[in-house]
Amino acid sequence: MEAELPGPSGTPETPAGGPGSPDPGDHRPPRNAARVADIRRYGQPPGLKDRRNEEHWAGRLYMRDLSPYFGWIALRLGFSPNQLTYLMMLSGIVAGAVVSVPASGAGGLWTALGGALLIQVYLLLDCVDGEVARYLRQTSVAGVFLDRIGHYLSEISLLIGLGFAAQGGWKNGGWAELGLVAALGAALIKAETDNVVVARAKSGLPADPSGGDRALRPRSTGIALARQAASMLRFHRIIGAVELSLLILAAALIDTLTGADSPVAIRVLMVAVALVAVVQTLLHLVSILASRRLK
Repeated sequence: MEAELPGPSGTPETPAGGPGSPDPGDHRPPRNAARVADIRRYGQPPGLKDRRNEEHWAGRLYMRDLSPYFGWIALRLGFSPNQLTYLMMLSGIVAGAVVSVPASGAGGLWTALGGALLIQVYLLLDCVDGEVARYLRQTSVAGVFLDRIGHYLSEISLLIGLGFAAQGGWKNGGWAELGLVAALGAALIKAETDNVVVARAKSGLPADPSGGDRALRPRSTGIALARQAASMLRFHRIIGAVELSLLILAAALIDTLTGADSPVAIRVLMVAVALVAVVQTLLHLVSILASRRLK
């Protein structure tokens, strides 16, 4: 969901002819009469799929094509945008719990499949809540906050779940602890990004630095090249909920087909994910400090 500045009453400002006011030609039907085409028109504004750092590749590839149908259902059932965001958060958390369920043999494949499907539901709801909010003109700062918390919780839950899957059950051990390390890294990466906005706000600066993409680039040529190389390789994506859920499913399939006594492929994935999370945490911090985002 995108933020919209609240008016004095706490609701988005919509005075006639003022900032944030509806387009006079905007005759969207009430929620119970909305059509899928209406949700596409008013819930998916031009440029939505092109948002550089906000729109997930799966959203551009297929989920934004499916989400208006589920947005239509949500509107008919009377869901509010924040209720949909809570459901998004729940699906992400439960995905991690399902992945962590102790299972042997083909059971590990089924838990991985359940986690992957729940993450797809999480992604779907992440699209639907914003589209419903825009359709109803109920975008809010609270909605943006809840959306961010949902992303935190879902990634953390899935990484912890992967740790227990690598451990082979709900018990203490090195693999479970490695999952916690990866979860901490994922949370810190998001916190580093969000705290750029916090630091700028506390310093009386606008949220976005001037200079656009130029401000994101490190001032050091060496660091800039390293950042560009890391971005091209896309290693950081493996700690994202959608990509990680698919990798867990692939690893579980390998373990099932090989008939290994222990989840070897899951453990290899756990090591790779933890390594990327730790390295990315450090590189991301250096990249921010070396850029113009804090200027």
